[in-house]
Amino acid sequence: MQQTKAIKASKLWEEKNIATDFEGSVFTKISKEWIAISAGTKDDYNTMTASWGAIGHLWERNIAIVYVRPTRHTCDFIEKSAHFTLTFFDKSFKSKVHKVFGNKSGRDTDKARTANVTPIYFDEDIISFEEAKEIVVCKKIYFGAFDPKNFIDKSINDLYPLKDYHRVYMGEIEKFYKKQ
Repeated sequence: MQQTKAIKASKLWEEKNIATDFEGSVFTKISKEWIAISAGTKDDYNTMTASWGAIGHLWERNIAIVYVRPTRHTCDFIEKSAHFTLTFFDKSFKSKVHKVFGNKSGRDTDKARTANVTPIYFDEDIISFEEAKEIVVCKKIYFGAFDPKNFIDKSINDLYPLKDYHRVYMGEIEKFYKKQ
């Protein structure tokens, strides 16, 4: 299904320093408030919600790590894209956005239209949403897949009844935007 075309990001977005201007607990923002992961181009993209992820420092770079099951439509877009974004919405958007981005597939639903949010782009392959509060732009630098043979705690396998182990994507944080 074709998603609503993204429009150029408004002038309300300001580039900031993630090390000094990221507000709140990254643990709360990711695990409780959730993030939206987007990849693709302004004309062909997909977005999903996630409550697993990390922001940190590795290989002398600020990075973000996301985990995506290979069965998710967004996985195909991340595979093909050089960038992905993490979008943080205000808490008031959580249920609205999650209901669509977390439970509907972009294969058969125009998620932006259904969730009543406005897709935006900063560059051809940097997609997010105008209603967001903060946006992290990541250049993909590593990917891998969980190998169940490496689970020391074997109960982790219980989270994968379909054996659809997450892929791991690490992105170097290139930009951090906040709304003015």
